[in-house]
Amino acid sequence: MPVAFRNVDASPTDDVRTWPYEALVTVIDRGLVSDWKPIFAEVRRSPWGNVARRVEKYLSYREPDGVSTLFTLAIEHARIEAENADRAEVASRVRDAVVGSGLTNGEFARLVGTSASRLSTYLSGKVTPSAAMLVRIERVAEDVEHASGEMNRYQAPKDPRPTESRVLGS
Repeated sequence: MPVAFRNVDASPTDDVRTWPYEALVTVIDRGLVSDWKPIFAEVRRSPWGNVARRVEKYLSYREPDGVSTLFTLAIEHARIEAENADRAEVASRVRDAVVGSGLTNGEFARLVGTSASRLSTYLSGKVTPSAAMLVRIERVAEDVEHASGEMNRYQAPKDPRPTESRVLGS
């Protein structure tokens, strides 16, 4: 049987983000694993969000036990996963910028003011560039793309007529 809220203007079927603090405490203290699922799902969705913060607040003064450990580990795991996903997204943005530029890694690195080896660590996700460096990387990629578009626009069109060498077969 699902946990029941008493003296709280909420239902266990409501979105967990709308639960008052007392409802979270009730579910953590008196709920079963099935009752905890909405909390865990929200913590995974938003590891630094309001629900995760309120759970942390409660766990900070709750008597430590297996349930406290479980919720603490769930929050820590969700944050690690979110950080890994963020790092992968940044690496993907760096890769897209470098590949989209059409430059070699060395040429691109020189334009953004770093070494090819450091750029390689950004591309692999081993190192996350600073916010300023990421902005610079994306700006350089955009500038290179814009410059190559400008060059293509001003190049003389190719003459579609056959040249003498093509006509003569040489």
